[in-house]
Amino acid sequence: MSQLIELLKSINYQIPKELMFNYKKLNITDSEFVLIIYLINQNSNIYNPKQISNDLKIDLNTVLETISSLSEKNIMKIEMKKVNNVRCEFINLDSLFEKIAFSLIDVDEKKDSNIYSVFETEFARTLSPMEYEIITGWLDNGYSEELIKLALKEATYNGVNNLRYIDKIIYEWGRKGIKTKEDVENDRRKFKSNNSNKNKELFDYDWLNE
Repeated sequence: MSQLIELLKSINYQIPKELMFNYKKLNITDSEFVLIIYLINQNSNIYNPKQISNDLKIDLNTVLETISSLSEKNIMKIEMKKVNNVRCEFINLDSLFEKIAFSLIDVDEKKDSNIYSVFETEFARTLSPMEYEIITGWLDNGYSEELIKLALKEATYNGVNNLRYIDKIIYEWGRKGIKTKEDVENDRRKFKSNNSNKNKELFDYDWLNE
């Protein structure tokens, strides 16, 4: 992390915005990210691990291990080319930018999904990249669009329109095994029955402090 901080503080390095926002999604570690930024900013793409080690003040073995890891992840390639009848190794980062492009296309496709437009309509604004990631995380974890929309409705009833609150509603429902609209309604009836003496409407129920 210290290497990343020092790199970011340097005015000599340019960091593509798309890479900054997507490198975690590509399973790139902070150390690998530092190396990639270094490589992008080099005038020559000749592969010289000793030079990399000297410039970044990183142990040579660590440089070689990082290069190997990036190659295994298909983030970069080391290619052999002949220049002036001399065979040299060159770094090819085309696969990195292809992955970033596909990642951006994937985000655009998700923006067109109904669940995302429902949230944007309810919030009356465009969702941030982080909010898209949170909603995608719910879907990836097996929560249905139906349940997510119900959680959104629950939060709206409580006058809350942030995803952290909705996330805790979804978590609480998941803990209870609630998966469908019917499950939600059954849980509401059960709650009302257990708390009838309090004469509270469901939208007053704080799921976080049950």
